[in-house]
Amino acid sequence: MNDHDTPPSKAAAAVEIDSVSKVFNLGKPNEVHALDGIDLTIDDGTFVSLIGPSGCGKSTLLRLMGALTHPTEGSVVVNGKSADQARLDRDYGMAFQTSGLFEWRTVTQNIELPLQLMGWDKAQRKERALEMLDLVKLAEFGDHYPRELSGGMQQRVAIARALSFRPQLLLMDEPFGALDEMTREHMQTEVLEIWEKTRKTIVFVTHSIPEAVFLSNRVVVMSPRPGRIAADISVPLGRRNFDTRESQGFFDSITEVREALRFEGSTR
Repeated sequence: MNDHDTPPSKAAAAVEIDSVSKVFNLGKPNEVHALDGIDLTIDDGTFVSLIGPSGCGKSTLLRLMGALTHPTEGSVVVNGKSADQARLDRDYGMAFQTSGLFEWRTVTQNIELPLQLMGWDKAQRKERALEMLDLVKLAEFGDHYPRELSGGMQQRVAIARALSFRPQLLLMDEPFGALDEMTREHMQTEVLEIWEKTRKTIVFVTHSIPEAVFLSNRVVVMSPRPGRIAADISVPLGRRNFDTRESQGFFDSITEVREALRFEGSTR
């Protein structure tokens, strides 16, 4: 980690969500109450997964953190400032289920794109892109085009691009959902290695209980719509490796998350 990647010294949490509700199409016949009374604090440098049934508002909550939508009630604070200001200050990067790479740009050019938009000079962009390619283990693919890469490799490029401008927070919305199981497990390990090297705060949306448990310090379980926080589960597995998936602690944490989901679903 270089000096630019060191998290700033501050007392504020990475994300603070206070009494947040979100209603789409408020007052119209097609009104949807997506979230209700969300209180959530995410500490700097942690890895937190959001999990819950389809339509529970996981992605909406992530989008609120990224100021891609705004709460109907309550507040969202990122790095001690409003989510809108954090977006303007480029405090976070985002990665989605599809990589969103531009097919006409090389891998290096895709990673450089946000830096180019931010006004970095050519030499700085090139140096940073090379650093990021090393980080995601794609140093030899800088001159390739996205179509020449596998789905997992494209997602690694997307993560490199999201981290290229050194945000303190990485928001990930089911980035491995379209991958086969073996590639998905490999990508989970890759993301953990990146997190251990950079210590960025990561908020990760998933439908997979094993994925949430394997990746996270905490798993936040959400209820069916309107989404509420049904449980906030600590995952004390230490540093993950191949053997983690076969450990009793891993299975115990999966059971705890599954039971929280089942209990919340049975009360609706």
